[in-house]
Amino acid sequence: MRKEAYLLKPLSGDVVQCQVCEHFCAVKPGEAGKCGVRRNIDGTLYLVVYGEAIAVHVDPIEKKPLFHFMPRGDILSIGTYGCNFRCPFCQNWQMSQIRDFDDQRDYLGQHAPPEALVNTCLRDHIPMIAYTYNEPTVFFEYTYDTAKLAHEHGIKNVYVSNGYMSQAALDMIEPYLDGINVDLKAFTEGFYREQCQARLEPVKRNIAHIARETNIWIEVTTLLIPGLNDSEEELRATAEWLAEVDPEMPWHITAFRPAYQMLDRPPTSQRTLARAYEIGKQAGLHYVYVGNVMDADRESTYCPQCGQKLIQRRWYSVRELWTERGMCPKCGYSIAGVWA
Repeated sequence: MRKEAYLLKPLSGDVVQCQVCEHFCAVKPGEAGKCGVRRNIDGTLYLVVYGEAIAVHVDPIEKKPLFHFMPRGDILSIGTYGCNFRCPFCQNWQMSQIRDFDDQRDYLGQHAPPEALVNTCLRDHIPMIAYTYNEPTVFFEYTYDTAKLAHEHGIKNVYVSNGYMSQAALDMIEPYLDGINVDLKAFTEGFYREQCQARLEPVKRNIAHIARETNIWIEVTTLLIPGLNDSEEELRATAEWLAEVDPEMPWHITAFRPAYQMLDRPPTSQRTLARAYEIGKQAGLHYVYVGNVMDADRESTYCPQCGQKLIQRRWYSVRELWTERGMCPKCGYSIAGVWA
C-alpha cells in the first residue's frame, strides 16, 4: 500500500529529495532511496510499505530494550521492509536489507493499517506500540499516523531506532512519541562510514536533542563487536559522552553474535561486557545494563545513591522490589524513567 511522503523537497526534472533521514536522498523517477521503501513514482515520492507489516508480535517492553519504561508491560511490536543503514551484522536482515520486492502487489505482509493496530491494542488491553525490527524512520508516515491515532486513545508509542532521522522528522513525531531506544553503534566516524554507510554525528545530535530538549524517554544501546568497537578507549569515550549528555540515561551494552554477513568474528565475551559495565559506571552513568547474555546482576536496576536493588531481571523475567514505582524504598531517591 502506498502513501505519499510527508517530508520532501521537489527538485528539478521530477527528482524529489526525501527528508525523513540524514541521507536526504535525491530520488529520481523509478528509483528508491537508500532504504528501498521510499520510491519516486512518476515524480511523486511514496512510502510503498504503508500499512503492511512484515512482523507483528506482542513483546515484553524489556525486549526493546527499555528498562525504565513501564516495566513488565506488553507492547505491540511492528516492522516492515527497509533500512537506511547497511550494517553487515544486522540480526533482522531478512526485513531490513531486502530491496528487491514488488510494491505493485496488493500486500507485502500482514495488512495492518493504523486503525487495525490501535484496535488490537484496545481489544487486548495492550498499552503500548513499538515501531521496531527494522528502522522506523524509513516507514515514517506509517509510524506517524499510527502514533497519532494511538495517542488519542491513551496508547504509548516507542521507537527502536538507529537515531539517523532528520530534525524535521524528529520534530514531527515528537508530540506522539513517548519512548525511544537509540542504537549508538560505535563512537568513531570510521565505523559508521565503513559498517553502516552513514555518519556518527547526526546520531549524537539526535541523542543529545532527545535527552535534553524533549519529553521523550530515551535509552541507548551499543552492540559490542570484538575488534571493531570494543576497545577500552572507545568504550570510555562513549560512556563519558553519554554521562555528559545525561547521567540518568540508561546504557545497554549487548553481546554480539555472528549474523548476516559478519560470520567471521566471535561472540562478545562475558569479560568484555563486564569491563564495559564498569567503564560505564566509572564514567558516571547511573544505569548501565548488560544484554544478550545471562547476567542477572548486571541487568538488574539499583539505586544510584544507596545501591539498593530495585528491579530484579533474569532475561524477560522481571520482579519489582520497590513499594512505589520510581522511588527507592531505602533512601527515597527518585529513579528516572516512565513508570505509569
